[in-house]
Amino acid sequence: MTQNNLTKSEKLDIALRDSFPASDPIPLNSNPKRKEEQMSYELKKSDNLAGSDDLKPVAETLSQVLADTFTLYLKTLNYHWNVEGARFVGIHNLTDEQYHNMFEAIDTLAERIRALGYYSPGSYEEFSKMTTIHEASTGTVSAGDMLQNLENDHMTLVAKLKESIPVVEKHDDSTTADLLSERRDFHEQAAWMLRSLGK
Repeated sequence: MTQNNLTKSEKLDIALRDSFPASDPIPLNSNPKRKEEQMSYELKKSDNLAGSDDLKPVAETLSQVLADTFTLYLKTLNYHWNVEGARFVGIHNLTDEQYHNMFEAIDTLAERIRALGYYSPGSYEEFSKMTTIHEASTGTVSAGDMLQNLENDHMTLVAKLKESIPVVEKHDDSTTADLLSERRDFHEQAAWMLRSLGK
């Protein structure tokens, strides 16, 4: 069966399996990072023609957005699976829509990095070095805290994307600028929906 014939659930299962080998359990504890610890991942060129040094800041920006998107995707999955209480249906359904959107975005962001001539980060270790999103904490999290945490994380991404778009535009990369603008719009809408559900 080809990748195109797989359902979204099957694609998700493959992505999670490939990202977390059986020997590497998924870390669930919050792991805040100091600013100087972030972005210690060094991008590598994959193509000397496409991988122009002029485009390295663009690829680095995309890699940071990718790391944050992947971490928020996992956090959203965690809450989707573990939410309880009177708000279960609303949160379960909304997080379902949101994590599917981010799942597709992860692939798009990574492939854009490759199109620029750089290897994309693709392991949890690499993402954990770059992300500014805190992982879901262990133990029970109330439905209200889930909504607040996710809203804050989406707004963190909105702020980062707003800072990133001018960097990309400075390098005359309209394709990446359009992609980041689309991601900004998604995260703004996601934060609004979470905020509204929490009232």
